[in-house]
Amino acid sequence: MTKLKSLIIDDEPLAHKVILEYANDVPFLEITGQCHLATEALSVLQNKEIDLIFLDIQMPRLTGLNFLRTLNKQPLVIITSAFDEYALESFELDVCDYLLKPFRFERFLKAVNKAYGLFQLKQKNTPSPQPAPIDKKAENHQLFIKSDKRLIQIDLMDIYYLESYGNYVKVWMSNEFHLTFRTLSSFEAQLPEEHFFRIHKSYIINKKYINYIEGSQVLLKNDIKLSIGKNNLSAFKKFIAQ
Repeated sequence: MTKLKSLIIDDEPLAHKVILEYANDVPFLEITGQCHLATEALSVLQNKEIDLIFLDIQMPRLTGLNFLRTLNKQPLVIITSAFDEYALESFELDVCDYLLKPFRFERFLKAVNKAYGLFQLKQKNTPSPQPAPIDKKAENHQLFIKSDKRLIQIDLMDIYYLESYGNYVKVWMSNEFHLTFRTLSSFEAQLPEEHFFRIHKSYIINKKYINYIEGSQVLLKNDIKLSIGKNNLSAFKKFIAQ
């Protein structure tokens, strides 16, 4: 069985003890490093292969979320925090799960199972070559994406929206999606900017399928409601007005 090489980053020794005890009962977890400061973890990531991080938020010098913002290549991340007010901000940074301390083994197991599922998907799908730029004026341009070892051709204008999902992207076509090992930013560089807009760190939508906009939410024609990031709202209104 392939194991998740895991790193604990937490300034509380008790938190290390709990995770170590729980990890001993999970056959696919291997704790390969422990740090008590996020700044220490930067050198660990440079010298070790890490698949999963158990990350606290409130730490001296560098908080867990600011630490994530420094990473160019982010492993899978499970937040372990005593504070629930950072959950939304954490998921905007593509973390796998958010464990609120103190957490029981059953909740820990659910989180690591989710992480392991994403890890297995990543193992199955090798990164696709960076797609060549397309003519952004071409409204009916096709796009090939790699999903479940297949190359699937998609008409760009059939895409309702794209959703970031860890190290993957869900490409939604009405009420079904294709999961591909790519970043949302790589899609953003390809999509025709007169039709597609990134409304949130986790979502790019197709203007063609907007039903209505209400406050900081947009309802698509397939009855999916998505949040508009507060930093994207002003630019999105200008986009709609064009």
